Amino acid sequence: MKKKNLTGLILFSGLFVIGFLIHGNLSLYFNISGLLIVCGGTISATLISFRFDQLKIVTKVLSSSYRKPIKKETEIINILIDLSIRSRIEGILSLQNQENETTILFLRRALGCLVDGYEIDQIRDILNTEMYFFRLRREDSERVLRAIADYFPAFGIIGSVVGLITMLGGLGDTTVILKAIPIALTSTLYGLIFANFFFLPFAAVIKERTNQELLLQKIIMEGVIAISSEMNSVILKTKLESFLTPSERGAELVSYTKIRERFNISKQQEQNGL
Repeated sequence: MKKKNLTGLILFSGLFVIGFLIHGNLSLYFNISGLLIVCGGTISATLISFRFDQLKIVTKVLSSSYRKPIKKETEIINILIDLSIRSRIEGILSLQNQENETTILFLRRALGCLVDGYEIDQIRDILNTEMYFFRLRREDSERVLRAIADYFPAFGIIGSVVGLITMLGGLGDTTVILKAIPIALTSTLYGLIFANFFFLPFAAVIKERTNQELLLQKIIMEGVIAISSEMNSVILKTKLESFLTPSERGAELVSYTKIRERFNISKQQEQNGL
């Protein structure tokens, strides 16, 4: 996680907790019975719904999304341009430090197809297939997290119902009612907090990471295919920069003066819309 994200998380989490403290003691919001019902029920439902191996994969993907930095588009473009002109090998050597990164593995596979002499259509087909199933696997991990996020509020309601039943069963006994009310109220609170403060953001992180990596993989595929067709490195650079936002592109736009000179357009014709 970037330092700015971590700072924002700590700051606004603190504000979130302060909101609980303004009108009461923080201990009022802690109830072990409600927490056990919500967490125990959600974990049980998760284990029933998904294979343990699948949950391990989700954990690894989520951990990687927070811990491992992703390469920028400009870095990948520079590596591809270095490969295309073969003037230096720094781009290739720099990959050895991050061999387990998804983007780097995809690049190595793409270069492997290129080195093995595959045709352009074959390279495109192989890499498109790789991207398709990569997206499916990531969407599967995202789906698991969103399902868990749905379980939490549901078991929060179950905890509230349990508390209400206990409260109704103890009508006339003040002690039972006072013990049951916190279970009914805090269970719903726990379910909403776990779902919206943790698991939905986790799913959003994986989705954003997947979109970034798919963009990098698309750049790699187009770059490797261009290298295979022996495209001029200057043209390759212009093509790959199309994937970048205007603020990230190093080249300046051609001035209107040069455009007029190239197409022999006079200022009068331009004003007349000709």
